[in-house]
Amino acid sequence: MNQYLSIKKVKELFRKITSTVDTTGCEKEVNEINHTLDKFLDKGIDFKEIVDSLDDSIFITDKDGKVLYANPAYEKNTGISLDRVIDHYVNDLIHKDHLYSGGAIPYVLKYKKSCFRLSTTYAQGKPLKGYAAGTPLFDDNGNLYQVVACSRPIVSLSSLKEDFNAFISEVEQIKPQKIDTKAESNLSPEMVGRNTTLSSLWSIIKNVAPSDATVLITGESGSGKEVIADEIYKNSKRNKQPFIKINCASIPAHLIESELFGYKKGAFSGANANGKPGLFEMANNGTLLLDEIGDMPMDLQVKLLRAIQSQEITRVGDTTPIHLNIRFLASTNSDLKQKIAEGTFRQDLYYRLNVIPLYVPPLRERKDDIEELCNTFIERFSTKYELPFSLTKDQIKYLQRYNWPGNIRELENIIEYLVLCSAGNGVCDDSILYNLLDISSEGEVTHSASNISHDFNSAVEEFEKQYLENTLRNCRTLREAGDRLGLNASTISRKIRQYNIDYDGIRR
Repeated sequence: MNQYLSIKKVKELFRKITSTVDTTGCEKEVNEINHTLDKFLDKGIDFKEIVDSLDDSIFITDKDGKVLYANPAYEKNTGISLDRVIDHYVNDLIHKDHLYSGGAIPYVLKYKKSCFRLSTTYAQGKPLKGYAAGTPLFDDNGNLYQVVACSRPIVSLSSLKEDFNAFISEVEQIKPQKIDTKAESNLSPEMVGRNTTLSSLWSIIKNVAPSDATVLITGESGSGKEVIADEIYKNSKRNKQPFIKINCASIPAHLIESELFGYKKGAFSGANANGKPGLFEMANNGTLLLDEIGDMPMDLQVKLLRAIQSQEITRVGDTTPIHLNIRFLASTNSDLKQKIAEGTFRQDLYYRLNVIPLYVPPLRERKDDIEELCNTFIERFSTKYELPFSLTKDQIKYLQRYNWPGNIRELENIIEYLVLCSAGNGVCDDSILYNLLDISSEGEVTHSASNISHDFNSAVEEFEKQYLENTLRNCRTLREAGDRLGLNASTISRKIRQYNIDYDGIRR
């Protein structure tokens, strides 16, 4: 398919048109066009011919991901004919026709910045690994209007064999750039989204973080409270100082005081002979997060209140006060007002902590953000495990209908699970999501709790067994199943025995 003309052809057509059409009143514009075309022709530069002659695959889409152009090398390198991609949308090629997975263009369309990514194309059902560089093009107003990707098959790197050791040596000498946490802090996955509550929360964080005000972060388990604390710290003036996190629910009651405030030499039986500084001392001049503050015993709440008010502690078994300079953050998934009413939390401590209250909404109140969160987690885990993966539009809808009792932590775990268990195919069957989320084949939630095992390894094994069974059911031979799964026949045989899968009739 050759849908674009060379500059020479454009020049010929332009001359024909101007020779038959009255150009009175626009002679200046006509001369400028002629002059520009002549400049390129005089220098022998014809970008169309250049791009069509490259060995690299060139792929261009508009701002919506509609494919505008692909050069002949794309068809040669991937085995995919140009008419199967041009005028189609990238997302449809990934999800519907399954021509490729991974790649650079989806990332550029989402984040509007350049990237370098691995990709997999599927010509005649055979996966072909490659690498792609994506570049966004912006108009004069700064709006994205096109995306260009340049790619090659990984097999083409075989020509580097002689230079491979030198190549590795050069890569190892590249020092990772230091990330400006203030500039990048708004990229935390749990802060991704357009939810109005989240936007308001982020606005408060930017205003409050530089101060030393005490912040109380509330929200359900798994909603991202610790991430909010991290954002406050990274955007604070103390971000070069210690950031100590204390889970008040995880320390045994009889050890909390000594862990927080430390102890003097010989303070009690079994104590370190030289004494020990507490977590408060370790956080001096920095930030201290009191996580699950609602679970702190009542008798220690008095001492905590005194320490926060006076910025002073005394080690267990000692009488000499230690002066501190700490910025305090606290978080809880408990209703502290209810605890005050029940007499299990001090009201004066609540008001001391609740200087700046921040409420983190649960994921079920942020369902419009689920697609963006999914894409962010997919990007993270696909890169981490070097496994391309994507969800269909219907699968995104299934995820949006689920109530997410485990919030963002649950969503993150599910995406990691799916990426790992996709076996590099880049997709998962709808049935996998039905089982994970306990929804019907029509996408309706049948139970409120997730069906994922709490043991990650067990969950992976359950998925792997089911995925193998589904694949084997639709294959005539182990070799065919291996092609689909990206595994050899011996590996599949071993897994069949491992999971006691019924494989009667399956031939090698």
